Amino acid sequence: MRRAIPTCALAAALACSPADRPAVAPPDSAGPAPADSLVLTLPNGATVWYTLARDARAADGTSCVERGLEVRHAGTRVAVPLLYTRDVPTAAGDSTIEARLYLNCAPGDRYRVNTRTGQPTPIR
Repeated sequence: MRRAIPTCALAAALACSPADRPAVAPPDSAGPAPADSLVLTLPNGATVWYTLARDARAADGTSCVERGLEVRHAGTRVAVPLLYTRDVPTAAGDSTIEARLYLNCAPGDRYRVNTRTGQPTPIR
């Protein structure tokens, strides 16, 4: 048996335009990426900056931000590939820094980074 829809209910449903419907909240956003931050100046005048940022989550569910590194000297910028850290890198000479790799908010191996090439090498 077919049930009739009352005319007033049908009219009310058709009268709602998309503008009348409640807005759907946008998904949570981590907000804008942090600005580049100077973290170290080397004896030769080169500077080391936090640049990239990624949100990470530890095994216990806490969150953190891990930052990528970039070396700037005399108008050049050299990104350090695949080394995200939460520590402040340390100078190890005019052309080398040391930084600890972080993954999922946990500290990992320490790396020595050539500031001219950006190449990280694990410290054994």
